[in-house]
Amino acid sequence: MWYTVLAEVSGMPKIRYKVVLTEKERKELLKIISQGKSSAKIIMHANILMASDESNGKGWSEHEIAEQYHVHFQTVHTIRKEYAMNGIEVAIGRKQRITPPTPVKITGDVQARIIAMSCGTPPEGRSRWTLRLLADKSVELEIIDSISYVSIGEILKKTN
Repeated sequence: MWYTVLAEVSGMPKIRYKVVLTEKERKELLKIISQGKSSAKIIMHANILMASDESNGKGWSEHEIAEQYHVHFQTVHTIRKEYAMNGIEVAIGRKQRITPPTPVKITGDVQARIIAMSCGTPPEGRSRWTLRLLADKSVELEIIDSISYVSIGEILKKTN
């Protein structure tokens, strides 16, 4: 395969991070693999760790594992490295984000102020608040920088 040739040309070491599983870890990985209730990625990582195990004296090389499980050898290398540095949970799981991809714009305080405004008296010349009026007034009063009338509808829908 192309990645085997690439590794031989680049002179990468065959195994940099050793994977020696304990009996408890091996049982945990076998449970994940045999039950099949985890995500495909977790099962794949568990299979790669099981194939990398050197506790019985023979572990496969990164290239053999990559060929067997149809992944790039760098994926195998990364999983081995994560296991060696951080343990089994990090190696088979996904990295959790610390913060959401975009900060929340409509906080509880903003929602409360919009709901309070909608319960109050409507502007002069109007019999009731419309979603567009609430959106415009929220921006005008600097409750929020910008908001669509659809978002106002969603806020009010939550409160019945």
